[in-house]
Amino acid sequence: MRDQKLSVALAVYNEEDNLAACLETIKDIADEIVVVDGNSKDKTAEIAEHYHAKVIKVENKANFHINKQMAISACQYDWILQLDADERVTSMLAREIRQICDSPLDNAMSAYYLKRRNYFLGRWMNKGGMYPDPVIRLFQKGKAHLPQANVHELMTVNGSTGWLKEDLLHIADPTFARYLKRSNRYTTLQAEAWFKEGKIKLTAGTAFLYLFAKPLLRFLEIYVRHKGFMDKLPGLIFAYYSGLHIASSYVKYFEFKSTQKQPDILRDWE
Repeated sequence: MRDQKLSVALAVYNEEDNLAACLETIKDIADEIVVVDGNSKDKTAEIAEHYHAKVIKVENKANFHINKQMAISACQYDWILQLDADERVTSMLAREIRQICDSPLDNAMSAYYLKRRNYFLGRWMNKGGMYPDPVIRLFQKGKAHLPQANVHELMTVNGSTGWLKEDLLHIADPTFARYLKRSNRYTTLQAEAWFKEGKIKLTAGTAFLYLFAKPLLRFLEIYVRHKGFMDKLPGLIFAYYSGLHIASSYVKYFEFKSTQKQPDILRDWE
C-alpha cells in the first residue's frame, strides 16, 4: 500500500487536442485526478471523464489561475501535482514523483520545483530562459497555493522547497500559429493590467520606451544574457518575439485608453 496518495489537478478550456496525452502520462501514478473545466465547447470534459477524473464545470476566467486554485482546493490527498494540459510527465519524472510520495512526509519538502523543458518551432529549447524554466508543481496539500492576482505569478509556499531532477515537458507551442495565439492572450492580459493601474501615460517618451527600448532590452536579456543564441534560429525568433510582446501589450493599452473601453479578454480564448 502506498504511504501517501497523489492528486493531480488541472484547469482546462477547449483542450481536447492535448488533455488525453497529458493524462496518459500520469494515469499510473495518480490516485485522483481533478479537472476544473471552464465550460469547454469541445470534448475536453468527456476526455477527462474517460480517465475517471472528477470534473468540475465552472465559468471560464481570464485569469486562469483562479480555476487552477479551484482544482487544487478540490484535491483530497496528501500530495498534489498541478499540471497544464500541454505538459507531459516523462516516465522518469513519474517514478521520481512516486518516490517522493512514498517517502515519509517528515522527510520531504513542502513543495518541489520541476525543471520544465519547452518545445518551440520543432526544437526542445535549452537556453534563453526556456530551460530549466522552474515551476513549483508538486507540493503537500495545504502547503502551497496560487495568489490568483495575475497570470505570471508564482506559487506561494508555506515551508521548505526542493528540486526534482527529471524534466517536465511543455508543448505549449507546437506551431508558430499556436505561439501567436497564446501571445495574443497574454498581451491582452498585460494591457488590461496596465489599464486597471492607469499609471502609464500616453506620451511620446513612454511610447518610445515601450515600443523600442524595453523590447530591445528584453531581446538582449534573452538572446545574450540567457544565451538564447545557443538555440540557433528558434532562439533568435523567441528572443525577438518576446521583445515584441512588450510592444504589442503597449499598443493594446493605447487602444484601451484611447477608447476608455475595458478589453474583452475572454474573447481571445475562443
